[in-house]
Amino acid sequence: MIPLPANYIVRWRWPIVVAWATFAALMVPVARGVHQRLQVGGQNLPNSESTRAEDIVRDRIGTPYANFAAVVIRHDSLTLDDPRYASYVESLTTALDRLPFVVQTLSWRRSGDAQFRSDDGKTTLVLAGLRQHSDNDHTSYVPLLRESVRKAQAATAPGFEAHVTGGPAFDYDTRTIAAEDSASLERHLIPLTWLLLVIAFGALVAALVPVAVGFIAITVTLGVIAVLAAFTPISIFVLNITTMMGLGVGIDYSLLVLTRFREELDSGADPATAAVTTIRTASAAVITSGATVMVGLLALLIVPLAETRSVGLGGLIVVATSVALSISFLPAILAILGRRIDWPKGLASNLARFRSEVGWNRYALGISKHPMRAAIISGVVIAVLAAPTYWLRIGLPVSGWFPQDTEAGVGLRLLERMGQGAALQPIKVVVNMEDGSAVLDGDRLRGLKALTDSIRANPRVAQVRGVVDLRPGIPLWQYAVMYADEARARERYAEVFKAFVSHDGSATAVDVVLSDTVTLDGSLDAVRDIRRIAIRGLPTLQRAELLVGGFSASSLDFRNELLRRFPLLVVLVLGATGVMLAVVFRSLLVPIKAVIMNSLSVAAAFGLTVVLFQWGVGGWLIGLEGPTEAIFVLGPVLVFAIVFGLSMDYEVFLLARIKEEFDESHDNDAATTAGLAATGATITSAALIMILVFGAFAFARVLAVKLIGFGLAVAVLLDATVIRMVMVPAVMHLAGRFNWWPGYRRRGAGGHYRRASGGVADAETGGDTH
Repeated sequence: MIPLPANYIVRWRWPIVVAWATFAALMVPVARGVHQRLQVGGQNLPNSESTRAEDIVRDRIGTPYANFAAVVIRHDSLTLDDPRYASYVESLTTALDRLPFVVQTLSWRRSGDAQFRSDDGKTTLVLAGLRQHSDNDHTSYVPLLRESVRKAQAATAPGFEAHVTGGPAFDYDTRTIAAEDSASLERHLIPLTWLLLVIAFGALVAALVPVAVGFIAITVTLGVIAVLAAFTPISIFVLNITTMMGLGVGIDYSLLVLTRFREELDSGADPATAAVTTIRTASAAVITSGATVMVGLLALLIVPLAETRSVGLGGLIVVATSVALSISFLPAILAILGRRIDWPKGLASNLARFRSEVGWNRYALGISKHPMRAAIISGVVIAVLAAPTYWLRIGLPVSGWFPQDTEAGVGLRLLERMGQGAALQPIKVVVNMEDGSAVLDGDRLRGLKALTDSIRANPRVAQVRGVVDLRPGIPLWQYAVMYADEARARERYAEVFKAFVSHDGSATAVDVVLSDTVTLDGSLDAVRDIRRIAIRGLPTLQRAELLVGGFSASSLDFRNELLRRFPLLVVLVLGATGVMLAVVFRSLLVPIKAVIMNSLSVAAAFGLTVVLFQWGVGGWLIGLEGPTEAIFVLGPVLVFAIVFGLSMDYEVFLLARIKEEFDESHDNDAATTAGLAATGATITSAALIMILVFGAFAFARVLAVKLIGFGLAVAVLLDATVIRMVMVPAVMHLAGRFNWWPGYRRRGAGGHYRRASGGVADAETGGDTH
């Protein structure tokens, strides 16, 4: 194992505890404001087609509605034709115009566009084009927009409802409820976790220590993230991941260390000696386990996406902090507390049966007697659970993607009743002349018209808006007349040019609004259809390039890039983890077995995710509105990277103890049985806590967080039960002495072994030469 300065940590225990407590206290005020610095949007990939399209729309065309919010207004009895309704809309529009970050507003009164009002005339919307934000984060405008709307509402007749929605509003609301969910779940999880720890340890003080470690790990990590977010974009996903992993991993490692410390005390050691031995054994195992977890998280940094890199960065920080606490702060405070860790004594004796090794001894002996049967049964169970993975479909969910119980969600539902829900996320099609020539030349208008007619023919498309699609029925020759003199046309039709034509005249944009019946996943198909149009085959557009942007296009690019990088991520995680375990345990079979079995637990978790989310079987239990029909790509990628590392926690905990027993007895079967009996209660307790923590996030209101929380919870459940408690010991028994090859080699017929690390004396049976 890894050598640690155990004596120094115990000797300097008071300064170590004070230093950690001081650092955590300094981070508390910084951590409290972290959610305000995190970003919700961030799927744009550098140099992707969608990013290039949006760059042209934002920088070269400069349309006032490149970023916009929508205010949806409704009255139960009045219609837009009523002067009171018209007056309210006008006063609200005027209030929005006064805001310094609002570039332009558009309403039914000002545009005359029938799409701005519902069929019954009781619902309308006002668009507010937003000024480009310095860091491309427009969510900061949302509270000011809503405050302005509330003031206008308070000054008018009652009965009106107005809701600010649109992309920035959804991002703001998602960030807000993610922070609320994280804080709420943390408040509920800490006492529940403490109760489980009380049962596991039979002592109030012993139960408080792991909770303190988890709390400090979360606080320090969120503080560090808040500082880093000032210099680099970090996704809101990191908030929930940090809470999940901070509580789960921090308490997990604490359980291992604390359990070993109590074992040493029970064997008669004094607190200082017990702490030193704990550091040299359990804390070293924590470092190995933490390193394997960080391998998976480190692999996430290879994907150039804000979401994956943010989760990888946040996970690395929280795991590293948890490991640092477990090998320094925790042993130090245990050395200070000593036997007071078991206070109150009466509670410990009453709950002793929950911690007894008698039952685990019987169970471990049962596995040792029938290892083949245990391996077959556990293998069949995992195979059945993993089977639905075959039908895993990556895409955007058909429902539940946008949080519904928010102001932005209410506004979206009102728009959907108007038949304008898809207008919030139009597909942006850009035609860019690569030679810099004018896109509105008379001949090129024929090509543009052929392009928009081809897009309009798609059954998913409800509306196309562009320079040759201003209003239905206008013939092509009339557009040719309108744009014959571009300088004069730019002056006369200023609004058209602002919305659709670049400043140099070499690029034009087309807004494609899909039908409200098209799901988010269906919108990805629409993007694919548009991208398949061969623009160079259209009349006069041989020197043009076609770029497709917008939410759906960026989501498709995000999906494709993540899937392209996923095989490399898998290879890195499997390879690095296997090499680490081979070095630590000096075995070839142990890392191969660990990698295969961890992969099985991940596959089974994917299978259950397909059943619950994609198929909707039992989805109501965690608040799903129905089957998602597709799984958001980020979920499986993050679940794989995180679960693979977390699964190694239990693998390392179990194998480290088996290896320790084997080093003493050189009897593989006896070592496996003893190791399983010694760690069974600890692994089960740790798993229960981690399942509780991850499972709680399956009830979050953000679908992506719900998906990740569920995937992590079921993966840990399966790994700590079917895999680690049944399959691993069964295979260890079946493999016998080959488990430790080439680290140990058999010598003679008497069952004696010698180490294969040259220069080390032979270890005879019954002798102690380690």
